[in-house]
Amino acid sequence: MKLLISVTSSVEAQAALQGGADIVDVKNPAEGALGAAAVAALRDIQTLLPPESVLSAALGESNSAPGVLALAAHGAARLGVHYVKLGLLTPVPTEAITLLQQVQSSLHLAHPECALIAVGYADAAEIGALPWQLLPEVTHAARIKGCMIDTALKDGRCLFDHCSEPVLARWLAQCREAGLLCALAGSLSHTDLPALRRLQPDVAGFRGAACRGDRVNGRVEAELVAALRAGLGD
Repeated sequence: MKLLISVTSSVEAQAALQGGADIVDVKNPAEGALGAAAVAALRDIQTLLPPESVLSAALGESNSAPGVLALAAHGAARLGVHYVKLGLLTPVPTEAITLLQQVQSSLHLAHPECALIAVGYADAAEIGALPWQLLPEVTHAARIKGCMIDTALKDGRCLFDHCSEPVLARWLAQCREAGLLCALAGSLSHTDLPALRRLQPDVAGFRGAACRGDRVNGRVEAELVAALRAGLGD
């Protein structure tokens, strides 16, 4: 299981790497679960990382115009990002599939190896977004790399407050059957590590639990990242 740590700056990126993060994910948490970072921040972090490091970036959410998202994806890929994450707010599966295909085409024009990750929300019913249960079907139909479940409302609840472990296990099995990369995130904490070890997603994503302070104003610390890495196991 790979450890993804979301960061906002080159200082946080260094701490994430020192703590043992497998994927450094760049976002702006002040703008939501998948707030896109400034180009300068993404460039600074990409310049800092060793060549073997894996870099991902939040692109935003599907309430932006498809052309805007496709252009943003192209720019991120040009900066050397390996993965781009896009949040699916649209509740219509066919619309989500079309958008994912457009964004992926734009990514591949800039960097053929850059992969798109569709992100659905465990609290989708509360915000009128695409049901997360449809992610494997939508992702497979769009022919993209994989999908992730996150939480849209950062209100103190985590992924496991919305989704039971057995239901998540079935979702992960669907992803694997379809040959998709599968990831779990959503205000996860140290208390969720045993469940994650049992579920074994391909990727587990954290920010708040890796920060000294809250997810927006706090700062990623290497020792907190190291504790998450140890807690997830090999």
